[in-house]
Amino acid sequence: MAALTEFTDEDLELLLLIRNFELALLDLFDAGKLNGTTHTCLGQEYVPVALAPLLREDFVFSNHRGHGHYLARFEDPAGLLAEIMGREGAVCAGVGGSQHIYRDGYLSTGVQGESLPVAVGVALHFSRTRQERLAVVHIGDGTWGEGAVYEALNMARLWDVPLLVVVEDNGIAQSTPATLQMAGTIADRARAFGIEHHEIDTVDINAIRAETGPVIERVRTRRTQAVLHFRAVRLGPHSKGDDTRSAADLADVREREWSAQYARRYGVRFRAADARQRERIADLVADVSARPPSRWPDAPTATRREAAL
Repeated sequence: MAALTEFTDEDLELLLLIRNFELALLDLFDAGKLNGTTHTCLGQEYVPVALAPLLREDFVFSNHRGHGHYLARFEDPAGLLAEIMGREGAVCAGVGGSQHIYRDGYLSTGVQGESLPVAVGVALHFSRTRQERLAVVHIGDGTWGEGAVYEALNMARLWDVPLLVVVEDNGIAQSTPATLQMAGTIADRARAFGIEHHEIDTVDINAIRAETGPVIERVRTRRTQAVLHFRAVRLGPHSKGDDTRSAADLADVREREWSAQYARRYGVRFRAADARQRERIADLVADVSARPPSRWPDAPTATRREAAL
């Protein structure tokens, strides 16, 4: 395992903001204070944090495990928590909940594979209007079981649209290991369409940016396509408490995931930042919990057409 390079306080604070936000959601569910469902990104927080400064006015399509994607883009934990809790100040007036968020060049959905065809359409618009922007789609390893993925990749390649597919491969689709549900490889699937594939097996934010930055710029300026394939881990359950992995498997995941590596490398600095973000999220939970319920007409963006397009 390669040594981690030095990184900024801003990156560390954002990583731990997302981590503590997700942990707070699980606590809120256990306390019976949330409705519906939620899927945390515990263990995968470093992916959107690493990519955030590389994505300028690009359109990001997220998925069911998308809180980290939203927070890395907007750093708006209050709006997101209010959305999930259905409280005043919610980014989508509380009607989107955990999985369906729409805001300024950002859209999430809980339906696996659904975003890719839509992203191809957005990317086609960027290409036709000669904007140096790209459509970014976050998917998991399990999403490669959806036919819409392959139809979208086929169209993207045929039409030469700027499409970036970010695969957060945590090796398990809900409760089924990837080895039991996927024949072949993601790399071969991308290459079958003539799309470049880059596998990233590090949690070092600087190393990720150095490797992916040129790829993202090439997709944006040359209107091509690429797959960024992150070998990640899922630290938590699929949803709230439905983790069927063995104790040995979970111990291995905890040893390898990013926060364990960062804690070993940065010690006191890591613990201090973690304490600050834990306190910040605790204060936020208290504040949002005390707010009145959100009302649909109060949504600032829910009925507004996407101006960025």
